[in-house]
Amino acid sequence: MNREERLIRENIIAKCRWMNASGLNQGTSGNISARYKDRMLITPSATPYDSMKPEMIAAMPLEGDYGSWDGPLKPSTEWRFHLDIMRGRPDVGGVVHTHSTYATVLAIARKPIPACHYMMAAFGGIDIRCAGYARFGTAELSELALEALEGRNGCLLANHGMIAVGANLDKAMWLAVELETIAKQYYLSLALGQPHILGDAEIAETAQGFSTYGLQEPKAKAAKPAKTATKARAAARNKPEKKRSSKR
Repeated sequence: MNREERLIRENIIAKCRWMNASGLNQGTSGNISARYKDRMLITPSATPYDSMKPEMIAAMPLEGDYGSWDGPLKPSTEWRFHLDIMRGRPDVGGVVHTHSTYATVLAIARKPIPACHYMMAAFGGIDIRCAGYARFGTAELSELALEALEGRNGCLLANHGMIAVGANLDKAMWLAVELETIAKQYYLSLALGQPHILGDAEIAETAQGFSTYGLQEPKAKAAKPAKTATKARAAARNKPEKKRSSKR
């Protein structure tokens, strides 16, 4: 395992521990995966996050022997939709699945989330769909999840939880937090009465503004001038003038 892969594995574990500590997930119910070259790295099944080590993360090939894996522990029981999402969407580098409270409440009620907040634009459309129900870990659930995620970066899973995807693991976790937040806001607005829903044009306008919004890559630093050239110029300025000889 090289340093780059180890860092990704460590980030998966850190994200797992954070989502439980923050209340975004409970116990070992959620799972996380990240793309690494031609493989998917995914949390092992039924393993407490506090005791998880980088070596325990399972690795699965994105192409070739479907469902095969390397590692000391079996991959999460939800490996199918993680793998199918990454195989079908080259733009996805990280997948976060949680049983967060408000998203799961709406999933139990089988209520999709309309554009109740402008942050809906971060998910690529005018709503968050709710996929139909299928037992966890099945090919049927994976098919339903892929359908609900078409053109979207998040979805609900009926009577189950939610999925958020991103270009990398950090962005996927950011969207998972946004999805749970929107779910909570929509749930509470329903308790007040009939929430006002934004129109398609308003979401499209917001999406345009998102080109410079959200989790961004750090700006590259400008290259510094070479020290040798700088020193040479300074030396030339400070060099005393040579006296002319009085001899003819």
